[in-house]
Amino acid sequence: MTDEALRELVPAVISVLCRRGADFAAAEDAVQEALVESITAWANDPPRDPKGWLVTVAWRKFLDLVRSEAARARREERSESLAESGAVPAAEDSLELYFLCAHPALSPSSAVALTLRAVGGLTTRQIAAAYLVPEATMAQRITRAKRSLAGKRLNRNGDLASVLRVLYLVFNEGYSGDVDLAAEAIRLTRQLRVMSNHAEVAGLLALMLLHHARRPARFAADGSLVPLADQDRSMWDTVAIAEGVEILQTALARDDVGEFQAQAAIAALHADALCVEETDWTQIVDWYDELARITDSPVVRLNRAVAVGEADGPLAGLAELAHLDENLPRYFAVEAHLRERAGEVDAAAALYSRAAAAATNTAERDHLTLQAARLNSSRS
Repeated sequence: MTDEALRELVPAVISVLCRRGADFAAAEDAVQEALVESITAWANDPPRDPKGWLVTVAWRKFLDLVRSEAARARREERSESLAESGAVPAAEDSLELYFLCAHPALSPSSAVALTLRAVGGLTTRQIAAAYLVPEATMAQRITRAKRSLAGKRLNRNGDLASVLRVLYLVFNEGYSGDVDLAAEAIRLTRQLRVMSNHAEVAGLLALMLLHHARRPARFAADGSLVPLADQDRSMWDTVAIAEGVEILQTALARDDVGEFQAQAAIAALHADALCVEETDWTQIVDWYDELARITDSPVVRLNRAVAVGEADGPLAGLAELAHLDENLPRYFAVEAHLRERAGEVDAAAALYSRAAAAATNTAERDHLTLQAARLNSSRS
């Protein structure tokens, strides 16, 4: 069946569900779910009556959605306890659906939205609220993503990295609206770990837990960003840190180190220090060397320059920085930090201002602006 013919069926199927008692938004979500299922179900056995098949499956999906709303609320209520205890809810979707949602035909934003909808079970309204966009906009994005997958064959070989990348993007969305995407990403990654015995899945879960453990200390009461060095470490979640470290150690013991395990090792070294002065910067540099070897990423080398500056002094960090492109995100923020530590206050103040102008989010921009103001006031 052609994509055009399939699209023409959608309004009619939604209309049938609405006549049976579904509201329009729920009917649309259910039909989208049926379309996702049709991608694999019709590959080898197309139905004689596509509309009838879609109505039957979509109605079942609608009933599942109605029943799952209460379950969804219960999952949200216990998300923190799941993070602490390591409990894993029963797998709700197949491993294949993870890989389908991370298909290379999708853009990163579409892959994230489709993962939250098809795998996470969030409604289109919830996802839209989390992204702070109109519900209609998000519905269109999800619909386009599903259309992009129509007729695509699923090749699982080598796709795990894409799945993990999508889950990491979900985690980095953090919190907005009524859905905590960081907690949702942890829940989904726990589920994936049950289904996939791969060291990098464990590495990503460990990384998420270690970063999430610092969340209560990352922002001040007024909403301003608190740098890692200035955070109140008594606010860190030691239970989540202990679980993250244990998961990481188990993964590293398999001697198959990947990107997320290396990142988690760096996060664990930060979490292990009772105060910033006790941070083992030499080991952190070693792990950045490993991470650079794996990824060959200039952003990793930028972060490594910071670690070198802490381990061997700011001049050594500046020497590492000199080999990198100044157009990298946060380049001038890193240079400002290193020059301030080297005693070059005037240069550091100017660089903080330059970095603030290039910042991509309000919290970071405000923080860098305050750093510039602090140094400028110290000279007057």
